[in-house]
Amino acid sequence: MDRKISHLEPKPVWGYFEDICQVPRPSKKEEKIIRFLEDFAHDNNLNYKKDNAGNVLITAPATKGYEDTPTVVLQSHMDMVGEKNNSIEHDFEKDAIKPYIDGDWIKAEGTTLGADCGIGMAASMAVLTSKDIEHGPVECLFTVDEETGLSGAFALEPGFFDGKILLNLDSEDEGELFIGCAGGIDTLANFHFKKEDIPNGYFPLELNVSGLLGGHSGDDIHKGRANAIKILVRFMWEANRKYGIRIATLEGGNLRNAIAREAHAVILVRNAYKENLVADFNVFKHEITEEISVTEPKISIDHESTDAPTWVLDEQAAENLLDALFICPHGIHTMSFRMPDMVETSTNLASVKFEGDNNSILVTTSQRSDRESGKKEISSVVEAVFEKSGAGVRHSDGYPGWTPNPESPVLKTTVEAYKKLFNQEPIVRSVHAGLECGLFLKKYPGLDMVSFGPTILGAHSPDERISIETVQKFWKHLVEVLKHIQ
Repeated sequence: MDRKISHLEPKPVWGYFEDICQVPRPSKKEEKIIRFLEDFAHDNNLNYKKDNAGNVLITAPATKGYEDTPTVVLQSHMDMVGEKNNSIEHDFEKDAIKPYIDGDWIKAEGTTLGADCGIGMAASMAVLTSKDIEHGPVECLFTVDEETGLSGAFALEPGFFDGKILLNLDSEDEGELFIGCAGGIDTLANFHFKKEDIPNGYFPLELNVSGLLGGHSGDDIHKGRANAIKILVRFMWEANRKYGIRIATLEGGNLRNAIAREAHAVILVRNAYKENLVADFNVFKHEITEEISVTEPKISIDHESTDAPTWVLDEQAAENLLDALFICPHGIHTMSFRMPDMVETSTNLASVKFEGDNNSILVTTSQRSDRESGKKEISSVVEAVFEKSGAGVRHSDGYPGWTPNPESPVLKTTVEAYKKLFNQEPIVRSVHAGLECGLFLKKYPGLDMVSFGPTILGAHSPDERISIETVQKFWKHLVEVLKHIQ
């Protein structure tokens, strides 16, 4: 496999992206990428500063003849989602990402690629060091921890940057310009249980669901992708009603903003019911595989014998957990009537994780809406589901959406630049994913913003890939916009 992506055009962008891939940068562990950015600024004689949260701002003066044009902020986040296939050994805090060329795409070996938002970082760095493009004063803002809570944007202080125009480089659909985004909130539930001894006369089985596409809980929530937790619980809930199964563990999913790709459980069933349960599982496997074959062609559902666990959940806790997960909504809640084909409100059942030492189970969900009232409603629905099942529920602080401004001057410039370059009208819309722009607008009222980027598919999953052709278009577009901002 050819990994020399730095040979691709535009070479400065791909070269910096390849450098970025060598630097571990999972969310909340950005120390190495911060140092990388500081070294980059120092090596290129660029002014920079860092705030207490770790956000980095690197600046470059205007090129000749552009000294009087407005300062533009180029913004991207420096952290990445760390997801990998189970078969891959990879430590996201220590190991480099291994990108490679696969036809018209760049992918990574068994892990997320980090093009979200590494390619935005690379483009900003290429602007900062370019000697042959025209632009006014540039401030490149690199924020921390976008993926797990937008904490860098939350911590950003007014006055950290000066520009009144901001280009967010964190979008994933070339040819589309984004002027709004959904707000979001997390709803977390804690179930407490008692450990009980393994009852006599029971047989242990391990159940697994894997091979799902997963993806971004905002960008991909409308694509009909299955949730591994929901599939597994669907079987277990029915099995518990029929056979009174005992649960030793039930886990699935990983990150709050990723659709759960994998889930597994260890259950015990009475010896007398073992054959019946296995027969039911095989029927269920056939039904589910056929049901979602169009959107999830690689799904794997299997069972196998396993060693007997050392304890099981008490029956009431197990029933409460299954009821809550079975009822908990996942996916689209409402579609928008203001913007055609746009999801307005959604919810993601993100992960279930056992904390055996604490006798507790943490269920993480996330809700999104471009209406504050919609966000409040769906998070309250999820809260009610878990409270009725006896769980303790809490919410994150949440983050605001970004209300579209169709009259934005920078939008007009960005549209005209795209039409000039490609003889085509770009699509202007809002995005259901969360962007940091809503928080920037709260800290910097009056900020004029637009978001655009190359095409990235499968973000937040090991299937993440970025289109080579669209990176070149994205770069040309960015350069043209910088040239014509007034």
